[in-house]
Amino acid sequence: MSDLRAELTEILDEAEWEWLIPHVQRDAVILVAPDLNLLDVGVAIASDNITSVEQWIDQQLITKPTTVQVGEWNGDRSKRFNTLIVQPYVLVKEIVSA
Repeated sequence: MSDLRAELTEILDEAEWEWLIPHVQRDAVILVAPDLNLLDVGVAIASDNITSVEQWIDQQLITKPTTVQVGEWNGDRSKRFNTLIVQPYVLVKEIVSA
């Protein structure tokens, strides 16, 4: 598990909304709630931790972006996100400007 966490830590990145659009179009983007750790979610998905993932889905802490959110992000193509690729998904967490 620690190897998986280390591997995923190395591919944590930041991306502009513009770069994520093709992934949204293929329905591969999962939006992670601000109070969840992106790496924890990635590890849970990659290791098939069904209990955690189902709990987060039930609590709407991990969701697909809504059309309203996509519309807002399309209005600001330079909007940035923390990202983590866990095939076939791209996990994203919105970076909120201070």
